[in-house]
Amino acid sequence: MKTKGAQYVWFDGKFVEWEKAQIPITTHALHYGTSIFEGVRAYGSKDNLYIFKLREHIERIFRSGIIYSIKINHSIEDIMNGIISLLRKCNIRESCYIRPITFVGLHGIDLNVSLNSPTHTVVIVFPFARYFDPNGIKVGISSWRRIHDSATPPIAKAGGNYLNSVLATQECKRNGYDEAIMLDKDGNVSEAPGENIFIVKNKVIYTPDMSSSILMGITRDTVITLARDLGYEIVERPISRTELYIADEIFLTGTAAEIVGVTGVDGREISNGREGDITSSIRKLYEKIVFGEKTPEKYASWITPVW
Repeated sequence: MKTKGAQYVWFDGKFVEWEKAQIPITTHALHYGTSIFEGVRAYGSKDNLYIFKLREHIERIFRSGIIYSIKINHSIEDIMNGIISLLRKCNIRESCYIRPITFVGLHGIDLNVSLNSPTHTVVIVFPFARYFDPNGIKVGISSWRRIHDSATPPIAKAGGNYLNSVLATQECKRNGYDEAIMLDKDGNVSEAPGENIFIVKNKVIYTPDMSSSILMGITRDTVITLARDLGYEIVERPISRTELYIADEIFLTGTAAEIVGVTGVDGREISNGREGDITSSIRKLYEKIVFGEKTPEKYASWITPVW
C-alpha cells in the first residue's frame, strides 16, 4: 500500500488522523527491526463486515512479544476492541486488511531491548481484495534458506525476520515467478516468504511441521481443521524439495494469500496447470466461512461481525 488507507489509525489507544500519525526518525524499530506485527483480514458481505479469527491473531502478537521481550501496553481485549472501533470510526464496510504492530520507540542505539523499553502499538486498515491470481500461481525454489530457530525464531512474527523473505521474493521475481518457496537449513521445504505450503499426493495432504522453520500460520491451522472436517488425511512432517515436483496438487495459505493453488514449480507443471480438486474444495469452504455465508455453527466463532 503506497497511499492513505483510511481516515484514522488507532495509535496507543487513541484515534489519530492518518496524516498526523508520525514517529521520530530515531525510533529503534526503524533502525533494528524491533517490531512485532499481525496481518488480519475482514471480509465485506451483503449484511456485514466480518473479521476472521481476530482473537487468534492478537494472541499471537502477544506470543511474539514474549519471545523478543517487547512489551505491549494494552490487553488482548483492548486491541480487539480498538480494531473494531477503528473499522467503525472509518466506516469500513468493504473487504480490508488490518495491520496491528507494536514497535520499540526511543530506546537509544543499544540492542538491550527489554520489557522496560518504550513501545507503541498502532493499528492501520486499508481496502484489500486479492493478493494472488485466484487461478493459480507459479513458484520457484529460492536459493535463500529460511531462518532457523537457532538464530532468529521463525515462530515470532517480527519485523526483522522478514528481510529473509524480502531476499527470497526479490530472487523469485527476477526469475519470472509469482512467489518463492524457501527451504530450511537441512534442505527440506519450509514455506513461502509470506505463506505456508501444503502438498497433495494420492489424496493425502502433507505440510511441513515446526521442525522445518515455519511460522505457525493461523490460516494454516484453519486449513488443517477444514481439511479433516472434509474427510482428508493431514500429515505434518518434513517434506523434501523433490516431493514438490511430483505432487498431485500444491497450495499456499496465508492471511493475505488466503488459499491459492500452485500450478507450477521451477518450470514444472503441477495439477495440469490448474487449481486441484482438493485445493478447490478446501478453498470454497474457507471462503464461505470468512464471508459469513451460512457459516456452519461449528465455525461461527471464527468470525467477528463489525456492524
